[in-house]
Amino acid sequence: MTPPPATTAARLTASRLSTSALLALASGALILTLAMGIRQTFGLFMGPVCLALDIGREQFGLAMAVQNILWGAAQPFAGALADRFGALKVLLAGTFAYTGGLVLMASAGTYAMFQTGAGLLVGLGLSSVSFAVVLGAIGRAVPPQRRSAAFGLASAGGSFGQFAMAPVGQAMIAALGWSQAFLVMAGFAAAMAPLALLLVRASAAGANTEPMQASSPLAEGGLQAALREASRHRGFWYLNAGFFVCGFQVVFIAVHLPSYLSDLGLTPALAAMALALIGFFNIIGTWGCGLLGGHYSKKRLLFTLYAVRALTIAVFLAVPKTETTVLAFAAAIGLLWLGTVPLTSGLIGQIFGVRYLSTLFGLVFFSHQVGSFLGVWLGGVVYTWTGSYDAIWLASIVLGVAAAVLHLPIREQALRPALS
Repeated sequence: MTPPPATTAARLTASRLSTSALLALASGALILTLAMGIRQTFGLFMGPVCLALDIGREQFGLAMAVQNILWGAAQPFAGALADRFGALKVLLAGTFAYTGGLVLMASAGTYAMFQTGAGLLVGLGLSSVSFAVVLGAIGRAVPPQRRSAAFGLASAGGSFGQFAMAPVGQAMIAALGWSQAFLVMAGFAAAMAPLALLLVRASAAGANTEPMQASSPLAEGGLQAALREASRHRGFWYLNAGFFVCGFQVVFIAVHLPSYLSDLGLTPALAAMALALIGFFNIIGTWGCGLLGGHYSKKRLLFTLYAVRALTIAVFLAVPKTETTVLAFAAAIGLLWLGTVPLTSGLIGQIFGVRYLSTLFGLVFFSHQVGSFLGVWLGGVVYTWTGSYDAIWLASIVLGVAAAVLHLPIREQALRPALS
């Protein structure tokens, strides 16, 4: 059954965002800028940290893998806590853990200390200051007609963070050493606390008054009903599978690309430039996907994104690796980097409603982080065994094609309560 068309008044209301909604959007985007930007620099630290702690790439990769799996495992709980008790306490706890993890990484004299900071504390911190909690708060302040674009713009904040932080991180490592560079990053991370307060206050002031649809799981019994409905919906599992592939691809590239380029005799400066370029074009790609998701089928956009990403990786493997081809690859993959976030989160909200968006997106994001764990860890393992990353690059292509196909059967219609 097609929902009734919006009234003229509703369309006029949705045509512009309130001041509170804009403030929530801006503060949320800045939180994602810091949270995602800092972590995207970690691949630049692989060489100096491995040398200082006398560890291999497999061990460094395992620390990043633990970070990603804990981030994903804790994300649904962070989302559920934010849905039930409000986002502020969750965001502040995440800021504290993230900052503490960076401080511990800076002072690490052993691999166990580094693993605790990078894996445990940063992983848990990220679960509370990243997409599920931040987009959930923004989604409640933005009218549904503007939600996909708002999610795209906020998610682009994470892209801007990578663009801005990658060259800054490389410059700090060169000027201060890896330990002091981590301490500066910790100072940046602490700035998320006042931004969290601003986000939550603005979200509450501009809370979306969208009437509850009959299709909302909330109308049928709250969170448990929402989880039951999601578990029975095939599209929910297809989204999980697609996001698994996304995590596998992007975290492998983010962490191992600098070392891959170093193995080819290319410079650390080029690696930092490539990561920054990924971040810059990701701003365009993520915002663009958010805008397109407000006008076109989100599942078809996701199909296109995964298919083109697989093709981009295949072309990169086939061409000679020069400064030009590396930067061209970075620009192309950047356009496709986090466009999955506004489309996937927007599709979840479209099908299941926004009341439990933080929880449901948190569950899908866990699948993303399982993929991230395997991508970054297996990258180190395969390199240790074979001296090459080729097998992981090839796996990324195959998985990208599979993810593209899996999105086509998803039914995009909002859920309706079963007739009794």
